[in-house]
Amino acid sequence: MDEIASALGDAARWRLLELLAERPRSVGELAELTGARQPQTTKHLQTLARAGLVSVHPLGQRRVYAVETAPLAALADRVRDLVGTAEAHAGERDVLARYRAAIEAEAALADRDRWADGRTFAFDRVLAAPPDVVWRHWVDPDLLASWWAPPSMTVTECLLDAREGGAAVLEYRDAEGRYRSEGTVHAAVEPERLAFHLSVLDAAGGISFTGHYDLALDADPGGTRLHLDLRITDTAVDAVPHIAGIGTGWDRVLDHLAAVVGGHPRATPASRPERRKTGT
Repeated sequence: MDEIASALGDAARWRLLELLAERPRSVGELAELTGARQPQTTKHLQTLARAGLVSVHPLGQRRVYAVETAPLAALADRVRDLVGTAEAHAGERDVLARYRAAIEAEAALADRDRWADGRTFAFDRVLAAPPDVVWRHWVDPDLLASWWAPPSMTVTECLLDAREGGAAVLEYRDAEGRYRSEGTVHAAVEPERLAFHLSVLDAAGGISFTGHYDLALDADPGGTRLHLDLRITDTAVDAVPHIAGIGTGWDRVLDHLAAVVGGHPRATPASRPERRKTGT
């Protein structure tokens, strides 16, 4: 398949295939129709033949070429599969488009430090697991690492020490680099409430912004009703990509948590983040 794709990557060879798709033709006729020299046309035809896309038929003094449809059909099947996969994951491209638009919107506001201070977000989910199971997925480091990062990231360290004054740490990496957040747990009432803050650190160890989280877990006929409030402070000018991605990012991470605990997120009246700016 690689050889077929390589052979079709040249406009001149593609034109030869188009002509041969109509009917078999000689080298001389193909050269005349394309305006190319015959040796050059022969060289292109030999490349197509090595890829199995054409066959050559000596007829006396003439060499006639004909298209072979089987490799083209196989390529068409691969392309259809590729299109089908892309269409099935169209939501991933939508996420990227929303993130890009959000960055552009936030960049217009980020003219000074603390530009997003006071902004709040709210997230709700109903998870198909009892509160004690969901609680363990927040406070057990191994369980926390199983869901608490975007899908493309690898968690290298995470901790929510469920006691007042306990450490809060999230570090993950991807091919582009390493990302670390540090903070403190302020309240822990098992299995009902967990409050903590995390400061996202830049490459020099400075704070890009701090997120203050308040997690509430309540028993629900479907399992557990999760509500997460988030408030932003300490916003630096360079925090634009982080702030722009908070809504979409936490939506995806909580969906991941829902899948990990054994179910899928069930829509609730406030299942989408409620974003509002309460100060600048």
